[in-house]
Parts: sequence; structure tokens; C-alpha cells
Amino acid sequence: MFTSETKVRVRYAETDQMGVVYHSNFFLYFEVARVESFRHLGIRYADMEKDGVIMPVVDVHAKYIRPALYDDLLTIKTYIKEMPLHHKIEFNHEVYNEKDELLCVGKIILYVMERNGMKRTALPEALKKKIERYFQ
Repeated sequence: MFTSETKVRVRYAETDQMGVVYHSNFFLYFEVARVESFRHLGIRYADMEKDGVIMPVVDVHAKYIRPALYDDLLTIKTYIKEMPLHHKIEFNHEVYNEKDELLCVGKIILYVMERNGMKRTALPEALKKKIERYFQ
């Protein structure tokens, strides 16, 4: 299983009048964590796009457990629990505050697609090799 951690500080603009993170901002935190996960693997998402591969989100889920608050330092733990097959890759996320309290869990599914033509395609070989080592 592949795991990585990313830290994000809650900014004032991400909260409502009560100082609580607005629910949709968790999806932004998940995205930051996914991009950093690729970096952890040694892959830059921007390079995949240059090579003609895009990875749109096709399914999202979140369960909110506790509020995240203005100025909290959040830790987003990202997991790839199963080796991606064909054109689909699933990321699981857990968001914790500085007290190590679980705030939110999420699941995001991306499809690997050709930039030109928007057709599903296989996981790029370089990314596949980097992920495979976590499932051997």
C-alpha cells in the first residue's frame, strides 16, 4: 500500500463566519495531497500532462466527522490501497488536526485519459512502475 502525508494550514478565506472550514474546501485539500503524493513517487503531474495524459476526477466521496478550524495545521494522509488497474486510480484520504483527531475521510477516483481525444488509456508506464513497488 502506498501512503504519503501532506500538511496544509487552514486559511481564513477557507472558513465560514464561524471559523469552520467550508465543506467543499476539503476537496481542495485532497487535490493538494494527491499532487504531493505524485511528487513523493517522483512523478510530476505537470509532466504527465505534457506527455499527453490527464487524470480527471470521476467520483468523489467525503464523510465529515469533526470541524477543521481557521489556522489549524491539517495533516492529509493519502493512501493507494490497491494497485491501479487499466485506466482507474483510487485515492483515499484522511484529514487530521494537530491534536491527531480525525476530521474527515474521503475517496477520489480518477481516470487516466489521453489529453487529445479524451479517451481512457492505461496508466503511464513510469507511474505504474513507481506504484508497483508498494504492492510487491
